Amino acid sequence: MRFLLSTIGSRGDVQPMAALASELSGTGHQVRVCAPPDFGEWIEGLGIPFVPIGPELRTAAASGPRPAAARPTPEQLRRLARSTVDAQFATLPAAADGCEVIVAGGALQIAARSVAEQLGIGYVYAGYCPTTLPSPHHAPPPLTALGQRPAPAAADHLGLWAENAAHLNDTFGAALAEHRAAVGLAPVDDVRSHLFTDRPWLAADPVLGPWPGSPGGPEVVQTGAWLLTDERPLPAEVTAFLEGGEPPLYFGFGSMRAPQDLAATMLGAARALGRRAIVSRGWAGLAPADGGADCLSIGEINQQLLFPRVAAVVHHGGAGTTTAAARAGAPQVVLPQMYDQYYWAGRVGELGIGTPHPKGAPTVDSLTAALGRVLRPGVAARARAVAATVRTDGAATAARRLTERTAV
Repeated sequence: MRFLLSTIGSRGDVQPMAALASELSGTGHQVRVCAPPDFGEWIEGLGIPFVPIGPELRTAAASGPRPAAARPTPEQLRRLARSTVDAQFATLPAAADGCEVIVAGGALQIAARSVAEQLGIGYVYAGYCPTTLPSPHHAPPPLTALGQRPAPAAADHLGLWAENAAHLNDTFGAALAEHRAAVGLAPVDDVRSHLFTDRPWLAADPVLGPWPGSPGGPEVVQTGAWLLTDERPLPAEVTAFLEGGEPPLYFGFGSMRAPQDLAATMLGAARALGRRAIVSRGWAGLAPADGGADCLSIGEINQQLLFPRVAAVVHHGGAGTTTAAARAGAPQVVLPQMYDQYYWAGRVGELGIGTPHPKGAPTVDSLTAALGRVLRPGVAARARAVAATVRTDGAATAARRLTERTAV
């Protein structure tokens, strides 16, 4: 069979698709990945054909947090939406040529189902976090670009989901309708329901991110997280640093924007606890300023080998990093910035495998206090216990369902 796996977003959106693509190609199927151009070299290095879509994302991530004054207006959002919808309809038909199924990852895949309809092929929508799918048991993830914050526990979840649907209709509805009409497809009344279908997939670990159910809502298929096996060895300098003392703390924000002076804050907290530090530069270019012997700056690395050897992982709360740290049995401190990261931070605390950082920008004192809580022996023991329950067969499960044409 032939598949197109398409997503728009950061590394956390693309890596699950790479995992599924590797699983499919490893079992004899043909697969292409369509994603932002930042990831072309990496995907092609895995032996998977790559189709770029949209602009590069890395420059925006490295420019620091967006001030409130720079948040887009509703009209600016509609213009941005039209631009990405135009790019999707321009790219996906050719990318999906000859394919039998499109798998769309993430809620920005506005054109994928329409293209599948146009070509007469199968379509599957996959989310990576329970809160991205409608349920009365949780609120939708906050749209931080609009200034939204996580909803309080007592919020009217169904009301917030209705507002979420209205926002998607207002932002993407007109552009989607025009493109569908241009290829002879009927308009859609509800953009979100159209994208998600009545049987979306949830590529999240059932222990870390269990689906709570949605009476009368979509029938969610939870496959488990799509994890990409990483066989790269650790660089020699990293191995030497690890072997040069007690397990260090790991700090990284992945492909996220980062608060000002975050690297200095992280290193200050590590030193306050008498700990060494490994700082991942990420897209924000984090790096210790003084280059002391007690810290090491690294680039992109095999987290599956590194995380079991650190004392704790301090990160932004992306689904991929949260799952990797949980799988490694490493205690976590999560500094959520946007969207589903607040959910993962909450789950880390609820499971007892770490703690969310308090609201607001981290300081040396606040980060030191959070790390002090997770470095207790009981948290490490709980993290190891949960690690034993994390499933690693999510991508294989999804690949099997796709090739058996289950729920497609």
